[in-house]
Amino acid sequence: MIQIKNLSFHYKKQTPLFSDFSLEVGNGHIVGLLGKNGAGKSTLLNLIAGLIQPQKGEISVNSFKPFDRKPNFLADIYMVPEEFSFPHISIQTYVKAFSPLYPAFDQQKLNGILEEFELERSANLNKLSHGQRKKFLIAFALSTNCKMLVFDEPTNGLDIPSKSQFRKILVSSVTDEQLVIISTHQVKDIDTIIDKVVVIDKGKIIYEEEIQDITSKLYFDTVPSLTGINNVIHHEQCPIGQKIIIPATAGNESSIDLELLFNAIINHKIKSE
Repeated sequence: MIQIKNLSFHYKKQTPLFSDFSLEVGNGHIVGLLGKNGAGKSTLLNLIAGLIQPQKGEISVNSFKPFDRKPNFLADIYMVPEEFSFPHISIQTYVKAFSPLYPAFDQQKLNGILEEFELERSANLNKLSHGQRKKFLIAFALSTNCKMLVFDEPTNGLDIPSKSQFRKILVSSVTDEQLVIISTHQVKDIDTIIDKVVVIDKGKIIYEEEIQDITSKLYFDTVPSLTGINNVIHHEQCPIGQKIIIPATAGNESSIDLELLFNAIINHKIKSE
C-alpha cells in the first residue's frame, strides 16, 4: 500500500517537480502511471522505492518510510528501472546470489517465466540483447512475489511477441496481496492489464480513476466520420475515420483506448469526478 501526503520534491537548482502532492493506492491493483515527458513519473517511482528523499511530506509504502531503506522494506519491494546493468555472470549465478534477499521468492515461478520468455539459465546476462535482459529482469521481479512491484517503461526494448508475453505473464503472476505500478509512454502495451489510471502533470494528479468506472461512463469507438455522432467528448483522426470518446449509455460498454483517453485528459477534455 502507498500513502503519500503533501509531498514536495525538487532537484538542486530546479523548480519544484512536486508540491503538496498526495496519493493513496491499496494493494490488489495494477496501476498505470501516465504523464508527459518531464511530468515526474520516474522521480515518483524513485521516491516510492526510497532511492531519493523528499524535501517535505510523508511517504509510506507497506507501512515503511522508503528512504529509511530498512531490510524488511527492501525485502518486499522490487523496482524494474528503465535503465539497468548486470554483472558479467549467468542467469543461474545471478538468481543464486540475489534470490535469497527476497523471502517469498518462487523458483518454480521463475523457471516457468524463463521458459515462456525462451531464456536459458546458463546464458551470460551481458551477452544477451537488451530485450532479453529486460525479459529476465521482469521474470526475476515477478518471481520475488514482493508486495510492491514497480516497473518503469517495462516494454521498452521488447518486440511485439514479447510485449504480448509480458501482459499475459504479469496478469497471471500477481495476486490481490500485491500492488503493481507501471509507468510508461507505451500506453497501448498496458491498456488491457491495468485496473486503475493515474495521470500526473506539472506535479499534480490531474486524473485518477479505476478502469471499470471509466468504461461505465465513457464509450470508445472508431467511426467513418463524425456525421450524426452527438456528444463527442474527444476525437482524433485515424486511417479509417475518427477515433471518438462519447458518454457511455446503460448496458453499452466498450474496451478502453488508453492512448485516446490520455490525450483527452492532457487536452482537458476529461477530468476525474
